[in-house]
Amino acid sequence: MSSETKGDRKATLDAASWFFNVVTSVGIILVNKALMATYGFSFATTLTGMHFATTTLLTTILKSLGYIQSSHIPLADIIKFVIFANFSIVGMNVSLMWNSVGFYQIAKLSMIPVSCFLEVVLDKVRYSRDTKLSITLVLLGVAVCTVTDVSVNTQGFIAAAIAVWSTALQQYYVHFLQRKYSVGSFNLLGQTAPAQAASLLLVGPFMDYWLTNKRVDAYSYGLTSILFIIMSCTIAVGTNLSQFICIGRFTAVTFQVLGHMKTILVLILGFIFFGKEGLNLQVVLGMFIAIVGMVWYGNASSKPGGKEHRNFSIPATTKTPDYSAVPVSTEPDEKV
Repeated sequence: MSSETKGDRKATLDAASWFFNVVTSVGIILVNKALMATYGFSFATTLTGMHFATTTLLTTILKSLGYIQSSHIPLADIIKFVIFANFSIVGMNVSLMWNSVGFYQIAKLSMIPVSCFLEVVLDKVRYSRDTKLSITLVLLGVAVCTVTDVSVNTQGFIAAAIAVWSTALQQYYVHFLQRKYSVGSFNLLGQTAPAQAASLLLVGPFMDYWLTNKRVDAYSYGLTSILFIIMSCTIAVGTNLSQFICIGRFTAVTFQVLGHMKTILVLILGFIFFGKEGLNLQVVLGMFIAIVGMVWYGNASSKPGGKEHRNFSIPATTKTPDYSAVPVSTEPDEKV
């Protein structure tokens, strides 16, 4: 196969992976918004535990059918990953409760510079001037259209800091584990999802009661709300897998930068399906700036020197995975 054909195939798979992530992520946000706002199911942490329980069930079935190859990841690495991931989920929920929406959005935006810092320190990555400027433009655009009131307190700041760093570490670790142990996205998800499901379903009801003063077992379950929960869990399998795929194929920073495309889409779809309240010139301008920044980032980071590693190598005991191929039972992830 010629290098040009390989390049075209990789570009097609990259686009398909990203489209899969955008569709599932936007879909789960809209479903969860309806579930929580319309039907009052405000138990976000417990719902995330249900997502990972559904993911565990599916990966177990696929493994028993031979679609997922068995591989070994040390327990210590799985525990570290689960700690980062769970602190990310709980931290984001607590941050949203203790902070204003404006500061919560600023905290989410700060994940990009934190992810950049991790790549520079741990992977010796060097960014070109255009790449840095395009990232700044994306941050500016998303801030313009999402950040409104900004107020912060000490406990809210601490919760946001924990959420940001744990999320950045979790996403970095997704890429690191796939690369270090040469495992596919679904394989890695199958090994980490059971621990996440068990821990979140154990802690989730207590955390949600603390955040909402409501008990998940006392919720009035109806046919429609149950259908929405099932729909949320089903889409979440795709969302979880697509996150692992995209971070494996790209990096945590690229995933964060292009991830703001989902923020823009959610805003647009929100205006379409839930009314045009809040739509104004500032929001439209922010969307335009963010989209220009994303296009610029894609162009700048793909050029020679746009984003390169310096003297970084994987230990000789491991083999380098081929990210140009998507695993057989390929790819999704994300959280509430």
